[in-house]
Amino acid sequence: MKKLVLLLAAATLSACTLAPRYQQPAAPVQPAYEGVVAGDTAAVPAAEIGWKQFFPDAELQSLLERALVNNRDLRIATLNVEAARAQYRIQRADLVPAIDAQGQSTNQRVPASLSTTGQSELDRSYSAGLGVSAFELDLFGRVRSLRRAALEEYFSFEENRTAAQLLLVSEVANAWLTLIADRELLLLAEGTRDSQRKSFDLTKLRFDSGVSSEIDLHRSEQAWRQAEVDIAAQTRRVAQDRNALALLVGEPLSPEIASGEHAIDAQTFSKELPAGLPAELLVRRPDVRAAEHALKAANADIGAARAAFFPSISLTGFYGNASDDLSALFQSGHTSWSFTPQVNLPIFAGGANVASLNLAKVRKRIEIARYEQSIQIAFREVADALVARATFEDQLRAQEALTRASENSYRLADVRYRGGVDSYLGALIAQRDLYTAQRQLIETRLAGASNLVQLYQALGGGWKE
Repeated sequence: MKKLVLLLAAATLSACTLAPRYQQPAAPVQPAYEGVVAGDTAAVPAAEIGWKQFFPDAELQSLLERALVNNRDLRIATLNVEAARAQYRIQRADLVPAIDAQGQSTNQRVPASLSTTGQSELDRSYSAGLGVSAFELDLFGRVRSLRRAALEEYFSFEENRTAAQLLLVSEVANAWLTLIADRELLLLAEGTRDSQRKSFDLTKLRFDSGVSSEIDLHRSEQAWRQAEVDIAAQTRRVAQDRNALALLVGEPLSPEIASGEHAIDAQTFSKELPAGLPAELLVRRPDVRAAEHALKAANADIGAARAAFFPSISLTGFYGNASDDLSALFQSGHTSWSFTPQVNLPIFAGGANVASLNLAKVRKRIEIARYEQSIQIAFREVADALVARATFEDQLRAQEALTRASENSYRLADVRYRGGVDSYLGALIAQRDLYTAQRQLIETRLAGASNLVQLYQALGGGWKE
């Protein structure tokens, strides 16, 4: 009964830790986004919208699937999770005694000057059995605090892997959209180059006939050469876009990826992304959850540092057979056992325990600051994306109207120039305005599509998939 009571008391004490009770810090952000309505509470949150549902294009889905398998950054993040899991299992193993099969042979010669018989002696002994070495009774929860810290670190790495996956999905989608837009800009530059070359041929013909001035000829050639410069620059951007996308996907791309059949204005993603409240980011954003798990790990480390001030009990034991004759080792009558408890009471450590506790408390304050910072970053990313979404539609409508006006202006200016009413300068200015408006229209469409991708990621979209 005494042994049973002692075991129950030890088990009760070992279930306790000296870690402070965890309290989630208050979110240092506003309760709602400025100028944004929370939206329909019945709407599906972005976190529950899978990326296959959000990105309907089959080619983009294929790229995302390949990237999730082949991307090296995501692979490293996944391996870090495996390493953290193994570390946790190592730490958890300290809660139970390690039982080893032990075999030992001891040979000793005693000189005659030390022998009780006055003659030199040769002693041999053999033992074999099961043993436990220095198993610590976790009376004050030091081992359990370390196990808890390792578990929270594992959870943090798992959330970071999820965050890396969401970032990868967003980067692949944006890289694919950029490649589409830059290819459209290349086609626009090539079309402008052909148009300017025809204008140059016409101006040269008029110059040879004495109708146009030499300055008109040079202005026409200048516009033609500028278009060729834009083609070279845009060709380089397309090649670099393909390289960036291939790096994200993790394998070479086929030539038809993001080909001309994919227009930037046809990439319409789901616009029904309810913003919700900033407090919901605490559970929807994996990076915020990862920061909180790191904070919980630091909180558990304080418990381990506090336990270092109290006594520790370690047990070493052996049960098996022992004999001075190897052939008789496993015969009856040679049972042997030993039980060696050891108590360590810290008295003087040169301030190391106090410094370790202070270090654990400082690291917890650091993790609190990082947790609060992750919330603020998440709040800003969502707020910026919401503000951009509210203005991109108006900007796109205005840019489309500007492009139509530029087309009409160039058409009339070109007719007047060809009719000999105006000089080539008016037609050249109108052509440049149209070219600029067309480029800005493509760039605005790209920015609008990228904004939806950014908002989807900022709201934690797709992390459940």
